[in-house]
Amino acid sequence: MSDLLIYGSYGYTGRLIAQQATVDGLDPILAGRTAEKVHDQAEELGCRSRVFEAKNPRTVADYLEGVEVVLNCAGPFAHTADPIVEGCIETGTHYLDITGEWHVFRDIAERGEDADAAGVMLLPGVGFDVVPSDCLAAHLHDRLPSATDLSLALGGLGGMSRGTAMTMVENIAEGGVVREDGEIVQVPQAYRDREIEFSYGERSTMTIPWGDVFTAYHSTGIPNVQVYSETHPKTINRLRKFRKLAPVLGTAPAQKLLKWLVNRRVKGPDDEQLREGRGEIWGEATDGEKTVVSRLETPNGYALTRDTALLTTKRALDGDLKTGYQTPSTAYGKDLVLEVDGVERVDVGGT
Repeated sequence: MSDLLIYGSYGYTGRLIAQQATVDGLDPILAGRTAEKVHDQAEELGCRSRVFEAKNPRTVADYLEGVEVVLNCAGPFAHTADPIVEGCIETGTHYLDITGEWHVFRDIAERGEDADAAGVMLLPGVGFDVVPSDCLAAHLHDRLPSATDLSLALGGLGGMSRGTAMTMVENIAEGGVVREDGEIVQVPQAYRDREIEFSYGERSTMTIPWGDVFTAYHSTGIPNVQVYSETHPKTINRLRKFRKLAPVLGTAPAQKLLKWLVNRRVKGPDDEQLREGRGEIWGEATDGEKTVVSRLETPNGYALTRDTALLTTKRALDGDLKTGYQTPSTAYGKDLVLEVDGVERVDVGGT
């Protein structure tokens, strides 16, 4: 087997990845559930194609013949990851995806022993979530191995894709999560806030249910993890006032309306934003006495996702992999993200 299959290749991020994969000579098989979109894209890029819906693992397995690596780009991943993972374990196919959904990381990790026995690597989160933040967490742990608390914060992010927005809509009623004493804890939306000093100045941030709340513990063993995102103070206050509406926003009519709005209004960053956009991840680890702080400056999150997804995929295709459940840093080390053009890591200081 020597083939790559990209599932969800015609979505915003999947298209970025598929286009670059063809430029890089990977000759991917493009796949998804909508025949017209798959076939049109395959004709445009000169690629092979397969049409199937990721629902039944046995059906998925039938379409993985001759495939060595699946890169799943079809979100929300709560719908697609499990059947594709099952199909991959059945067929001995390595699984990668670009999810940012913490519960998807949890569910895939639970299949780690089965994957290891099948000689399969399960590596979710090979995009902006969680390659840069996971690598930064591992770096901070190396700087302070005694750390008991890890805080990460995202700054300077631009627009979002339709798939990302759909995932946010589906999870809007769930609130947030943090990790405390090694356990995932459900918390209200905008649970905590703090002022954080990014390279471009101090900004307000609030906690979000980012994937590292799950993955950083596996990568570092640090038992207390929180992830923040740069957010205007008025937005933080507004979110807290409307917490009581969360159950309503999770109902079928509200979900239908919100998804309709996403389909009409969300397009994803344009070419200029992809080229010129910048992001930043701030990180702090402490053991209660000593504290270390580092930052990662990165390209636009979707451009970075394209590059890190293909970087890890190429390694897997070359046989450079570890079986079972992995995070980006456990599979490829804390310096993985530094292999991407435009990424810089800075150690801000320590006390």
